[in-house]
Amino acid sequence: MNYPTEAEARLALESVRQGRQQVVDEIGMPWWYWWGLAAAWIVLGLLANFDVPWWVVTIATVAVGAVHATVSRRVFAGRQRTGDVRVRGDVAAERGMLLVIGFLLVLVGVTIAVALGLSADGAGHPSIWASCFAAVLVVLGGPRMMLAIRNDAARRVIEE
Repeated sequence: MNYPTEAEARLALESVRQGRQQVVDEIGMPWWYWWGLAAAWIVLGLLANFDVPWWVVTIATVAVGAVHATVSRRVFAGRQRTGDVRVRGDVAAERGMLLVIGFLLVLVGVTIAVALGLSADGAGHPSIWASCFAAVLVVLGGPRMMLAIRNDAARRVIEE
């Protein structure tokens, strides 16, 4: 039998490491996901601000939630940031999905708190301002959260 030399073995291991890192680098959500979510957040804030019946706002909120659930299932947990690679779920980890859901739930709370605070202060259009604030947090915070998920995945790959 021909066994590989130490240099060949090191080269093969480095090739595997680089391949794993390329897969980890694919973890993330596409840019349009964050911008679309931010736009939907602002639209809901606009609807809540104007004299739109409560049931229209409720239906719009449910519709946004349904569309988000459908779209996010396709790209959720950072498993398909680009069309190049589809990362296995155990690499992206359930932790990533839970972080994204937690992030969105915290944003709902932040939006409500900011709107209530602005309303109590007498600011005009508190739901619009609060939804714009949350939209900025989505666009800036979402990609940073995905970076943390990628770093966690890279750390777990190294530990294997």
